[in-house]
Amino acid sequence: MYTCLLYDVQNSVATITLNRPEVFNAFNNPQSYELQDALQQVAQDDSVRVVVLTGAGRAFCSGQDLKATQDEAQFSFADTLHKRYNPIIRAMRNLPKPIIGRLNGVAAGAGCSLALACDVLVASTDASLIEVFINIGLVPDSGSSYFLPRLVGTLKAFELCTLGSKVTAEEALRLGLVNQVVSPAELDAAVAALAARYAAAPTKSIGLIKQMLNKAGATSLDEMLDYEAHCQQIAGESADYREGVAAFTEKRKPVFKGI
Repeated sequence: MYTCLLYDVQNSVATITLNRPEVFNAFNNPQSYELQDALQQVAQDDSVRVVVLTGAGRAFCSGQDLKATQDEAQFSFADTLHKRYNPIIRAMRNLPKPIIGRLNGVAAGAGCSLALACDVLVASTDASLIEVFINIGLVPDSGSSYFLPRLVGTLKAFELCTLGSKVTAEEALRLGLVNQVVSPAELDAAVAALAARYAAAPTKSIGLIKQMLNKAGATSLDEMLDYEAHCQQIAGESADYREGVAAFTEKRKPVFKGI
């Protein structure tokens, strides 16, 4: 049982909801460790083929709960990142299943990093992203300095990180920070449709694609050509590949099982 999260699995879709709406889902210690545990659950549950990550109430996640840090006698920023946030980001990127971020409201600070670590982002027009660290004299963490320049380029990343400018959902779409923007009333349907599509997809291949894209940012063309061959061999030995070929030959829709 979680105290700061809601966790639900239906139709191969695991929905993880940050559930501290009274503080815009800001992270305290329990929420950090519960999210680590929830990500471990989805990694171990073969019935889960796609994850939806979102926040309760009007926000996605407003980052670190500053009041919680003030209540700690000997607060260490480095220890907090190593023990609480970095394991979350690593688990998200290493998870061989797609993670859809349901961006229902503001994603600020570590909450922005959390959003950027998702594989796909569907945003409400009420949503926004902000690298708020500079506004309290800190630097981006939880992966923002890695993800942001890869998405928007170094010049724009520097601007967003050093000015702490809020990015609206529409601007985020233009910059390539989110995949889709819909009205608040359409958000649930848009996320459900995408989740259903991924849940029915050859998710073993999607997991391999995720690993390939993770690797591509820090390796050479020659290494990626070899890694593509390695991953293609794995995909080519899957049941989903055999089903895909059979469905193509029989002129029917394939029924993938993620194996």
